[in-house]
Amino acid sequence: MTKRTSAKYKIDRRMGENIWGRAKSPVNKREYGPGQHGQRRKNKLSDFGTQLRAKQKLKGYYGDLTEKQFRRIYAEAERLRGDTGEMLIGLLERRLDAVVYRAKFVPTIFAARQFVNHGHVTVNGQRVNIASYRVKEGDVIAVRDKSKQLAIVLESVGLAERDVPDYLDVDMGKLTATFVRTPALGDVPYAVQMEPNLVVEYYAKN
Repeated sequence: MTKRTSAKYKIDRRMGENIWGRAKSPVNKREYGPGQHGQRRKNKLSDFGTQLRAKQKLKGYYGDLTEKQFRRIYAEAERLRGDTGEMLIGLLERRLDAVVYRAKFVPTIFAARQFVNHGHVTVNGQRVNIASYRVKEGDVIAVRDKSKQLAIVLESVGLAERDVPDYLDVDMGKLTATFVRTPALGDVPYAVQMEPNLVVEYYAKN
């Protein structure tokens, strides 16, 4: 299990954006960064800075993945045929914790990772406790029967702040989700603009 190195709201503050669209995000009140120098006037970022920021934002969005994890996913995207940026988004969205989050079984991507790791999820009827497990088209992801009354699940199902994307077929009554297809960038309901093309540029130079 990846050690969570920073709170989700610290990531928001660092980026200066409410990257998950959460109502409780501190960016809704303070758009400047954390720390005593956070309110200084923002300097225009260099090309490198812009590319690095795009990478950090995308990496942070999926639960603040480690650089090693994220680079490994990028390397795989680079090997696939097609646009590398689009392939990267597709691979990230196929992570089991991302699917559990998208299906609204839990309220945050961090909770999704913990939820999977604690054995509350099945894939095609088999319990899977690896958050990075990669689902395939047609896979059925479900909350285990004994976990359906957990407070975190009941809270998340009632959240109105985000919708389930159409590449998942979700039955909220049964708490099941079928992964219909691998999404493109335009299909993913990010709360802020993600720029995987800049991530590609970053790794091409570094």
